[in-house]
Amino acid sequence: MFKYIKNDLPASIVVFFVALPLCLGIALASGAPLFSGLIAGIIGGVIVGSLSGSKIGVSGPAAGLAAIVLTAIGTLGGYENFLVAVVLGGVIQLVFGFLKAGVIGYYFPSSVIKGMLTGIGIIIILKQIPHFFGYDADPEGDFAFFQIDGENTFSEILNSINNISIGSTIIGIIGLSILLLWSNVLSKKGKIFQIIQGPLVAVAAGIIYYISTSSDSKFGIDSSHLVSVPVPDSFDSFIGQFSFPNFSAITNVEVWVVAFTIALVASLETLLCVEATDKLDPHKNVTPTNKELLAQGVGNVISGLIGGLPITQVIVRSSANIQSGGRTKLSAIIHGLFLLVSVILIPNLLNKIPLSVLAAILLVVGYKLAKPALFKQMIGLGWKQSLPFFVTVLGIVFTDLLVGISLGLLVGIVVILLKSYQNSHFLHKEGEDVDDGKIKMTLAEEVTFFNKGAILKELDRVPKNSYLEIDVTKTRYLDHDIIEILEDFSKIKAKERKIDIKLISKRGIVENPPSFIEFFKLRPKSNISLS
Repeated sequence: MFKYIKNDLPASIVVFFVALPLCLGIALASGAPLFSGLIAGIIGGVIVGSLSGSKIGVSGPAAGLAAIVLTAIGTLGGYENFLVAVVLGGVIQLVFGFLKAGVIGYYFPSSVIKGMLTGIGIIIILKQIPHFFGYDADPEGDFAFFQIDGENTFSEILNSINNISIGSTIIGIIGLSILLLWSNVLSKKGKIFQIIQGPLVAVAAGIIYYISTSSDSKFGIDSSHLVSVPVPDSFDSFIGQFSFPNFSAITNVEVWVVAFTIALVASLETLLCVEATDKLDPHKNVTPTNKELLAQGVGNVISGLIGGLPITQVIVRSSANIQSGGRTKLSAIIHGLFLLVSVILIPNLLNKIPLSVLAAILLVVGYKLAKPALFKQMIGLGWKQSLPFFVTVLGIVFTDLLVGISLGLLVGIVVILLKSYQNSHFLHKEGEDVDDGKIKMTLAEEVTFFNKGAILKELDRVPKNSYLEIDVTKTRYLDHDIIEILEDFSKIKAKERKIDIKLISKRGIVENPPSFIEFFKLRPKSNISLS
């Protein structure tokens, strides 16, 4: 496990700095106690990271659940009642895992996954621009187009232009310069620059800048533009930050509705992230999806029991881990331990970190997810790949993560249905000789009801007085819908248009078969399987 500690430790530091503001911001956006976001981050790192089968995935509170949490806390009558739903949601996820529901994760099209990664990259960049310039009206982690502060993604950027904090902007630019210098130049100069990561240096520079300037000066940074970790003044006050479920609310039907919603959304986000991180992983590890659902379920049960937000595997932290060279689950675990130790021992130091520096780190993460070259690549793959990709990207930017992915999936399904109708590889026409009127059509290895349109179209094009050979020797599966089409054609249209039919199969050749349905009922099991 410690074989790649030289890779995992630096990566965990970067993930820690990415996770810290997101944990706090998502809690704020959810209307939950700030400490609940940190609990979810710690549990997601240490517990889920230990149980997960993913080597590079990182779990924590998810931005996609913020709106659900915000609404649920109000409808369920308090945060303690909501925690019951989180625990039950974790139990339901465990059931999903035992039922092998993780197989769903393998059915997301590649174009949609790439669109998801690119869309998230773009939304990270757009959402971090205001924080980079010191405009922090909307909390970190609010990734929806319509924000909780009443603005939208683009109006927030326009507002930030009119409310620039000079001090935050200066250290943001310095931090971004350090990150670019580190990754493009210094990291190639020696091992010391690979062990000490650029984000750590940028954060240190931000703390030094804040301490060395007065918040009252033109170039200073106001406390409202800094990280805001809860600071307990004693051990008892630290323990007092934990909340516990009110299990007397377990009989409330609404609690169960929220629990199922959390389980379903958290599982979908996790499976999507698993697919995305496996695609990003340069070592191409494959995450066992059912094991991941079980790990997430355990994490949510524990998080709910001690006052934390719902947990999912999250792409922002996972991609930061991959980009920083993380190799094993140890990087996720260590980042969780860093969160735990830092909020106990150095909360005051954390509260000196400018948000604009952390925004600079996230800008780099976002750019690496949404590189311009990817757009050119997807266009080059043709419209069948590029259309779901662009719909997913636009959907994520202008709505939210789940809606964007749903739109991309819907377009992907429509494309599949359309191409199944048009595509000739389900129905081959192997030459058409007008002189002798002979036409040979070879059915594919598997022909389903998706291919009804294509087959009907081809049969309708067979001219009068033709000799049609239908070859099913290579066909292993023939949907009953297709057999009915052949039956209707042979009994009605073929007779009306004086078309002779020869059926070629492994059982032999039949001239003008009296019934396709009866013929395939008598098929040998080794030949064609019917639905």
